[in-house]
Order: sequence, then C-alpha cells, then structure tokens
Amino acid sequence: MAAMLLTGHGDVDKLIYREDVAVPQPGPGEVLVRVTATAKNNTDRKAREGLYPTKDKGEVTSFAMGGSPTLTFPRIQGADVAGRIAAVGEGVESSRIGERGLLDFNLYPDDRRDLNLMPDYYGHGADGGFAEYVAVPADQFHHVPNPGLADAELAAMGMCSYQTAYHMMTSARVAAGERVLVTGASGGVGTALIQLCRIVGAIPFAVSQPDKADALLAMGAEAVIDRGDLPTFVDRVLEATAGAPIDAVMDLVGGEMTDRFIDTMIVYMHKRSTYPRLSIAGASGGNLSEIMWTRVYLYQVQIFGVSHGTREEAEQLVAWIRSSQLRPILHAAFRLSELREAERYFVNRGSNYLGKIVIVPDAQWAEHGEPFALEGQS
Repeated sequence: MAAMLLTGHGDVDKLIYREDVAVPQPGPGEVLVRVTATAKNNTDRKAREGLYPTKDKGEVTSFAMGGSPTLTFPRIQGADVAGRIAAVGEGVESSRIGERGLLDFNLYPDDRRDLNLMPDYYGHGADGGFAEYVAVPADQFHHVPNPGLADAELAAMGMCSYQTAYHMMTSARVAAGERVLVTGASGGVGTALIQLCRIVGAIPFAVSQPDKADALLAMGAEAVIDRGDLPTFVDRVLEATAGAPIDAVMDLVGGEMTDRFIDTMIVYMHKRSTYPRLSIAGASGGNLSEIMWTRVYLYQVQIFGVSHGTREEAEQLVAWIRSSQLRPILHAAFRLSELREAERYFVNRGSNYLGKIVIVPDAQWAEHGEPFALEGQS
C-alpha cells in the first residue's frame, strides 16, 4: 500500500512517501480500515520535531507516559481516521465490512471507561492513518453513517481535537451558563471548544485574530477578543463579558499569555460562584510561563493539565456527531503524497486559515479529496 513514513525526528524531509508498504492484517477484535481521509493535527508536527520535553526543556523527544518512548521509526502518523471497514479479525462480525466510521484515536492502557492515565495514540505509539489502510480495535471504530457528511468532513471532526476539547471542559467541570474563555480559537481544538460550549449551554468567548471574528461568531462565539495588545487584554475581556469575570479558561496558548488568562478570572472575586479553573492542553505561544504561585493559591485557581480523554467521552462525541449537533470545520484537503506540502502550509498558514486540514490517499483523491482542495489545487 501507499503510506507516508516518518523516519526520525526532524523537518519534513523525514517524511518519506512509499508505495510498497505491507498492508496490516487485523488481529483478534480488530478491523482493517480502508482510509478515505485523515485529519492533520499539530501533534503530528510536534511529535516529528520531538517537541514533547517533560524534564529537560531543551530535550528533543516524544512523550513517554508509560515510562518508555512508544514512538519508534519508521512510523505512520495520522490520528483522526475516517474510512470504511475492508476486513475483520477474529471475533468481529463480518456484517461490519463496508461500514463507514471514525476512529477513537487513543491507545488506551486498560479497559477503564472514565480514566486514561497513560495517553498514547494511533500515529504515535502505533501506525495511524497517513496510509491506505490501518488496523484498529473494532470497538474504537465508530459507525457514522450520516449521508450528508462527507468522509473528509468526518475526519475533520476527529477525536484528537474534539476529545481533547471535551476533556478540557469535563476536567474543569464547565457547566451551563458559565463564561468560558477559549484561546487559540481558530484551530481545531478551539473551534471544537466553541461548539461544545454551546452544546452544554456554556458561553464561549474566543481569543483570536480580528479577521477571523465573523467566522467564529457564526460558529457560536459570544464575542471575539483580539489576542494582541497585552496591557489592555483583561479590560477588553471584561468589556465583552459586561464586567463579569471569566469562570473557566481553556488554554491552548501558554507562554506569557497564561498569566493574563488567569487575570480574567480573579478580578471581582465577590461576583464568582465557583472557583477559577484553568484547563491547559497546549502551548502554542511558548512552553514556559512565569506565574506567581501566591496568585494561584490565594485566589484558589484550579489548574488541570489535559491530554486526550476517555472512552466515555469519545462515545458521547460520536453521539453528538451522529445527531448533527457537532459540525465540521474543514479548511482544505491535501493528497497523501503531498503531506510535506500540507505540513509547510499548516506552519505558514495565513490569516484565512480556520479549522482542519485533511489528508486523502491519492487513490481516493477524486472522490474524497478534490471537492475540498484549495483553490488552484488540482
């Protein structure tokens, strides 16, 4: 089969396109999925570049929650897989062949449904969807028949973004009526957070560039706050909330912004009815933040580090997708053989970028990719 192999840590030259890779075989309890689309996530780039240090801030490595690295080379990346079941392993009903679905991307360490303490995922600890076929557990490939939802759109709603977003909210116990500050609002997790806030009845305030405001407001953001001009940031948030403090922050940015985000929650403490809560699932603005711990413990700020999610959360998300309560935010599709170009486009994306990029196998391009190609892309 054709596949894009990651051959080591480094730049995009470490991605090698091959057409002679062995097709995986489904083991007991598994299905073989013919991939039609796989969403690209920022974690693909970060894993390729080795940007997951946990001890030495300059270390080039991948995360190893289970004690030893699971990213070995060559590796096929790609977590958010949509496709159709082509074959089944022992113990799986053959009636599932032909079923269209979406992968729960997690490599769960055990069968617990409400806890995931050693997060790993397809495309990192096991081969993923930047290929023509992938073998995955049958119970994690969820049937999504929705005829009005294209495969590329389904991949754009993949679990890497949506489950991370939902776990940020469940960790911080976001409730109906609460004001939620969504940072990095134009990306995959950010757009997912805006939609999920509206589903549970929370009020999302988006932090993004002004030229993306109209799209974010149409998506459900209550207001869009320009992330620039740091000295006035808190005042502008309070203006958007009519003077009420933010109840919870969903932080995907980090760096020097984190302290400002905390400021939006600890003003007017007498107006609060819950503790300030900060969920962190990204550091696009910098991996190091300087925060006064006295501000954290005196104001009783609760901080939640979030990576991935649980089986229960994945199943809830699939139910919302099936019922059309969640909708895809798809930016563009690229051919699998053009993954290097897709990575460069993602890193150097312009102000018109919103939502997800999906990668479509070349053999599937005419049906599943071309309708979503960039203007001028054949």
